[in-house]
Amino acid sequence: MRDEFRADLQIVSQLLVDMAEGVRAAMRQATRALLTADRQAAETVIERDAEIDDLYRHVEERVCDLLARQAPVASDLRAMITALHVAADLERMGDLADHVAKTALRRHPSPAVPAELRTVFTEMSEIADRMAVKIGSVLAKPDADLAGELDRDDDAMDELHKNLFAVLLGDDWPYGVETAIDATLLGRFYERFADHAVNAGEHVIFLITGENTPSGN
Repeated sequence: MRDEFRADLQIVSQLLVDMAEGVRAAMRQATRALLTADRQAAETVIERDAEIDDLYRHVEERVCDLLARQAPVASDLRAMITALHVAADLERMGDLADHVAKTALRRHPSPAVPAELRTVFTEMSEIADRMAVKIGSVLAKPDADLAGELDRDDDAMDELHKNLFAVLLGDDWPYGVETAIDATLLGRFYERFADHAVNAGEHVIFLITGENTPSGN
């Protein structure tokens, strides 16, 4: 029975790794669509969001089945709770990539991001990608130190978010209200993507240590 439980738990872990890889790919493609007006990339992200949702449902189903059949306690129960929380954060990260792609598609064939903002969104996307890689790594091989690095990455994302607003609120902003609204929402999508990555990392730390870490999100 114990071996069966461990095998089922490994399946759940692999589903979470697959989700992390999926949301990383989604945000990478969404960013390409955003910066280069790549319609196909945007459409691919939107179509594949359902795959991430399906993985989320599989995690929920597996965990609920394990809870019902095995009635886990202590560290095993902690692993089940962690899986549900992490899956929810990853699913939301996939939704945020989907929002970026839909913004890019709505502005096609023009780029959704003006030249003045390309650098900040490029840098935000690089941080988002780095965080998604770390989440995948700590899910494949739990590492509290690596998970803890996500807080510093999030600080860098927050700083870029502030820089974005400084440009949007500047007296010399030339693109009008509609473009400013798009940029504001896009900045929020990347910022929240990072926040959910931090949340997932905190859940992994809880899994390893049994201690909750305070979240500033």
